[in-house]
Amino acid sequence: MTHPALTAITQRITERSGDSRRAYLQRIADMRGDGPLRGGLSCSNLAHGYAACDDSDKQRLKLAESANIAIVNAYNDMLSAHQPLGEYPNIVKRAAHALGCTAQVAGGVPAMCDGVTQGTAGMELSLFSRDIIAGATAIALSHNMFDGALLLGVCDKIVPGLLIGALSFGHLPVIFVPAGPMTSGLGNKEKAAVRQQFAEGKVGRDKLLEAESAAYHGKGTCTFYGTANSNQMLLEAMGLHVPGAAFEPPGTPLREQLTIAAAQRLCRITALGRDYTPLAEIVDEKCIVNAIVTLLATGGSTNHSIHWIAIARAAGVIIDWQDFSDLSAITPLVARIYPNGSADVNHFHAAGGTAFVIRSLLDSGLLHEDVNTVWGPGLRHYGQEPRLTGGGITHVEGTAASGDLDVLRPADKPFDNEGGLRLLTGNLGRSVIKVSAVARQHRVVEAPARVFHNQRELEHAFERGELAQDLVAVVRFQGPRANGMPELHKLTPYLGLLQDRGYKVALVTDGRMSGASGKVPAAIHLTPEALAGGPIGKIRDGDIIRVDADTGELSALVPADEWQARTQVERGSQHSDFGTGRELFSHMRRAVSDAESGASVF
Repeated sequence: MTHPALTAITQRITERSGDSRRAYLQRIADMRGDGPLRGGLSCSNLAHGYAACDDSDKQRLKLAESANIAIVNAYNDMLSAHQPLGEYPNIVKRAAHALGCTAQVAGGVPAMCDGVTQGTAGMELSLFSRDIIAGATAIALSHNMFDGALLLGVCDKIVPGLLIGALSFGHLPVIFVPAGPMTSGLGNKEKAAVRQQFAEGKVGRDKLLEAESAAYHGKGTCTFYGTANSNQMLLEAMGLHVPGAAFEPPGTPLREQLTIAAAQRLCRITALGRDYTPLAEIVDEKCIVNAIVTLLATGGSTNHSIHWIAIARAAGVIIDWQDFSDLSAITPLVARIYPNGSADVNHFHAAGGTAFVIRSLLDSGLLHEDVNTVWGPGLRHYGQEPRLTGGGITHVEGTAASGDLDVLRPADKPFDNEGGLRLLTGNLGRSVIKVSAVARQHRVVEAPARVFHNQRELEHAFERGELAQDLVAVVRFQGPRANGMPELHKLTPYLGLLQDRGYKVALVTDGRMSGASGKVPAAIHLTPEALAGGPIGKIRDGDIIRVDADTGELSALVPADEWQARTQVERGSQHSDFGTGRELFSHMRRAVSDAESGASVF
């Protein structure tokens, strides 16, 4: 039986989204045609569309009787997670040919790595890359040559961008095809310890690089549970993968068969067959709620409190941070994966992984079972695991018991009774805080503010010994309008060290933290942002700030009349909107919505 609060929250979202959802579905209905869409192209259009194909593919495309699959690829060989995708188009084409279908690489989309750009000017392009990717996906699919799409991408902004773009072509069936995580290297706890030692000056850059290289050492996604791996968990819960595809490593026979299965399943669910399953009929209110619940249950990335709002709106569904907070209150935390624990995603996968999580949540009434998926009606498919059989795959029931209760637990015996993502409100605006990795004694901080306008200022203040006290670090002018809302992951070692030394420490910012948000309480995504006149621009050094994750309060404890009389601080001239391509994104900074609306330019 579905949890009554889950039903009520979903109904609230459905009612709120009524007009926008109907308008979206009508737009999608208007795009559908009879038979393959390429049948409506002129002879000249069609000739351009298959000019480079071999003779057998040309014949299939001329007859317009079988499916032609679009491959939208985020491949590049700089991203470890995307490097394996270079081989996928040929695998997909062979798999499609085996069913009498065809496949074409419809286009590529950019894919940047937040791990490479953290703390640099390039990070200011990261969030906006999501909407660029969405537009690039639409360009790839705009030729109307295709009956379905395989989306090849894994990492932070890439999966949300691909999905937003594909939702504009919601009449097409769509399946995501991941590459899987790299094998385990240096443990996350050990890596974090070296980072803190470097911040203290106890080890040099050579030791730091040695540790980082031992952690990030091969093909596949980074193995901590950040935004990239949260993407994969959520796609399983939304029914957009081959079941169990998320965390099989690259280069294995099973990984290749999962890719083949995705291509062949897509051929079977186009409008040319009996099992037509368009994307628009999968991504609905229940699907979005399932994604959020699974994010919360596994302690996933805070970035998705922005990305999944933008994805939902692309499907005509309106959600906000109150929905996240209310769902968090009823969602048990069932996984401990770094930064919420010491295990990596390979350990999580071995302990039971996505199938265990989804089945356990279904059994507890915390996911909607009556949904459409690419594998057929009902979410129960995703409680199964793939196995190699006779040159292909078959699915079997996932394990009924966790392989490691320190990593993965059933929903009725969780690590915590709530998911740990909470809404904070007060005279500073609206913010979110992730507390699943924050010890209970650190969840309430009331301390003097120390105000910074960028990460480097805080780093220098730490190095000068100025931060050895209880404090709330306020880092402003980091919102989407100011500089594209970069992640502030570089702050983590410094604030973590201060907390370890016994000080009460918190962060308040209109910027983002990464999917690795950890043990220091961080009120992030603060809206309105400083550049939009948000109250964070009124804070002065020494103001007492209260960050209370227990009651949901975020306030400057300044007398009301004084607070009202204060004016906003100017941004200052130390920031540059130029260099590293930032000048090319000025139009996006002017047009972007606030974080709670998805930080989108659409």
